[in-house]
Amino acid sequence: MHAQPLDIAVSTLIIARDGQKAAQEQVLVEQPVEVALNERVIGTAMVLARDLDVFGAGFLFGQGYVTTPDDIVEVVLCEQGRVTVYARTNERDGERGEDREAEPETIITSGCGGTGRISRRMLEEDFSPAAESRIDLTQVGELIRGTLNASTLQQDTHCVHACGYWAEGRFLGCFEDVGRHNAVDKVIGAILLRRFPTGGAVYTTGRLTSDMVLKCARIGIPIVLSRTAPSSLGLDIARRADLTLVGYARPGRLNIFNAPRRIITEP
Repeated sequence: MHAQPLDIAVSTLIIARDGQKAAQEQVLVEQPVEVALNERVIGTAMVLARDLDVFGAGFLFGQGYVTTPDDIVEVVLCEQGRVTVYARTNERDGERGEDREAEPETIITSGCGGTGRISRRMLEEDFSPAAESRIDLTQVGELIRGTLNASTLQQDTHCVHACGYWAEGRFLGCFEDVGRHNAVDKVIGAILLRRFPTGGAVYTTGRLTSDMVLKCARIGIPIVLSRTAPSSLGLDIARRADLTLVGYARPGRLNIFNAPRRIITEP
């Protein structure tokens, strides 16, 4: 797939009470990308066309098609605007292994546009025990600053969400996208493709709704932080999965909604 521009220059007109003037703004490039599993298109997402390999893996994880790094064989980016994940699944001849009439009930997620779908089963199933990783306030500050300073796209366009990851004592990286779900999917995809280890801390600029927290619980991220707030169902999932859930996260100040034991307070 050819490299796509991430933003474009657009002429605008600023009007104020003291007059008007011409200006130029950088506008984020949002485009549709198909995600296919073993050649069968699962869905199309509106994304920032960067880091599409990890996005494809994370997207399929969120939809319940893959569950572990061992499921994934290869990820291929195509010229036609498609990311194809080749994986070991229960798929048979382009259809799911189970009888179509027995398909589990799906729920439209809170993602913008309502394009995300998850099985109700994933909301109701039990979770594996969460890792007892710890992070202190200084490290949280490094995670937050590392996430927010990782790219100039937010400063240039003011139109992206970011999601950063901390593990093994250091900030490992950040992914950005037009949607908060997409940015989290990219972090999860990096875990599935073995670029990030499990058991770390994630920081997102988006709110923590049920599907956002659910993805972190299922992939094994025990510490989930957000610049904004959780929803009631997001908090419920964090309690059931025993995740440390933090809202309104700022360097030096956290509002912990669940399981504060993983946050180390400095003397």
